Amino acid sequence: MDVTALATAFIGAKAAEVQMAVAAKMLRMNADAAKSVVQVIEAAQQNLDRLANVAAGIGGNLDISA
Repeated sequence: MDVTALATAFIGAKAAEVQMAVAAKMLRMNADAAKSVVQVIEAAQQNLDRLANVAAGIGGNLDISA
């Protein structure tokens, strides 16, 4: 093997290593985003559960004049 072939193989391996690192980071970011979405949905469900026990008509005639 000549030096050029070794250098080309080394550069190709480094490029693949960088691509794998970027792909892993993107997967981690997607997982974190999905986790955040789940947390927001759970919080919304908890808020709806609290409002489910409110008597009918509560909040229907809200005066917001100043």
